[in-house]
Amino acid sequence: MKTKPLFIVMSAPSGCGKSTLIDMLLQEYHDIVYSISCTTRPPRGEEEDGLDYHFKTKERFEELIRENAFIEYAKVHDNYYGTLKAPIEEVLAEGNSMILDIDVQGAAKVRDYVRALPNNDPLKIGYVDIFLLPPDMEELRRRLEGRGTDSQEVIEKRLANAEGEIARAGEYMFKVTNDDLGHAFKRLCDLIDALSGRM
Repeated sequence: MKTKPLFIVMSAPSGCGKSTLIDMLLQEYHDIVYSISCTTRPPRGEEEDGLDYHFKTKERFEELIRENAFIEYAKVHDNYYGTLKAPIEEVLAEGNSMILDIDVQGAAKVRDYVRALPNNDPLKIGYVDIFLLPPDMEELRRRLEGRGTDSQEVIEKRLANAEGEIARAGEYMFKVTNDDLGHAFKRLCDLIDALSGRM
């Protein structure tokens, strides 16, 4: 069955279960490829080049910026992070879909980039962005505290950030509330099936 290749952009506040849901989607759909970002920061721990990130030198990254190779990039704490256009084009050309896990600011840059593309560009044809919401702020607090990985100070900061991010959820084509992992996953699958023409 021929399906339409999608370019899926997904954002969510920290603690919404986005990474878990993306992992579930990658296991369910073998034609969805995860977008690996580029960065100039050094690898941490077990991180591998081409698996966790494409690790680049600052010089090479700036060269790629000059070549307009990125659909979005940002400088965070003296390191660059960015998404290359070529790998997405390759995946879509093969008839597969690409999923990009990105924050609200990055998603806004991608949206602007895609908007400026010609209407027949595969990235524009397959573009879809989804914002994952927590059931409410109390539940988000409970999840963040339940992780047991962050200090109270970090949790408060994440919650403050979450409010700012949720305020921008209206910029996205679709919103999915992760009140229950199974339900949220089914809603995402239904969305992808409908948009890619699997129904």
